[in-house]
Amino acid sequence: MIEVISRPHARNLVRWAQDKPEVIVLSADLTGSCEADDFQKAFPDRFFSMGMAEQNMMGFAAGLAREGFFPFVHTFAVFLYRRPYDQLAMSVAYPNLPVRLLGFLPGLISPGGVTHQAIEDIAVLRALPNMTILECGDATEVESVLDLAQGVHGPVYVRMLRGEVPRLFSPDEPLRLGEARVLTRGTDVTILSSGICTEEALRATASLRGRGVSITHLHVSTLKPFTDTTIVETAASARYGVITLENHSILGGLGTATAEAMAEAGLQQKLVRLGLKDTFAHGGSRPYLMKQYGLDALSLVGAVEQLLGASFNLTEADLASIRLDTVHPRSNVEAL
Repeated sequence: MIEVISRPHARNLVRWAQDKPEVIVLSADLTGSCEADDFQKAFPDRFFSMGMAEQNMMGFAAGLAREGFFPFVHTFAVFLYRRPYDQLAMSVAYPNLPVRLLGFLPGLISPGGVTHQAIEDIAVLRALPNMTILECGDATEVESVLDLAQGVHGPVYVRMLRGEVPRLFSPDEPLRLGEARVLTRGTDVTILSSGICTEEALRATASLRGRGVSITHLHVSTLKPFTDTTIVETAASARYGVITLENHSILGGLGTATAEAMAEAGLQQKLVRLGLKDTFAHGGSRPYLMKQYGLDALSLVGAVEQLLGASFNLTEADLASIRLDTVHPRSNVEAL
């Protein structure tokens, strides 16, 4: 069974920052909710609670970065780009400052409805010059994203996970900038998934392979820059087409980036984009919302059936019964 790690970011941030006095953590009145509370206790002189004032916090972070510090801004994803967009664009992105933006509750993870669901954050920030965009899909990526972000020259936005986080990928296989994880290889369909949707995709692909479908499955963690040639290469080899599955609007996120890459490469394969279809979501539990808006494993199975013109008669119970193990993408691309 998959190992589940409790609050991996909270523990990792303290460990990682231990010997980095230039790392400063900022919070916007969501310290515990964004797992910055352990850092606050360990390094009180390097922590600032800015209150519910995200525009001011962004300017403050920019000032710290200009003075040689590395500010790590913690708040819910929606509050990192909707409220303070002008400050983010003019004070952080324009001067290309090393501000690290950790956005929690991306997409439909939050039950709080439209005010707390960042469903267009990738679309907005992909259009912002100098911005690097990363998305964590499991505990291993949560634990390795700080090192990766710190190595980037300029601002970085991270779609971060919190709470109980599954470990899908081996700790020996950290997140790498601009590299998709090749989880399986096949010739019928290429599936690209990101974030929390990858766990759903793993259940679907395991069942589909059992029905004889040959699948290439890539987990994508770098949304900008979107330059991994593996994506185009595997898309080109897909006999029936390509499917993207993302915890975001199909406009401007993984699906759009894939469409752009395929078009620029002159590919003619069919592309199916699974995600929010130009709509806001309402409040509810994560499993309910993912099913309601077509981001779950059964929705992916349906998309594969449409591409192949086949029916596999898989049910939610079939998919729920799939046992997932930690994935070792580089040691064995067929491993689950």
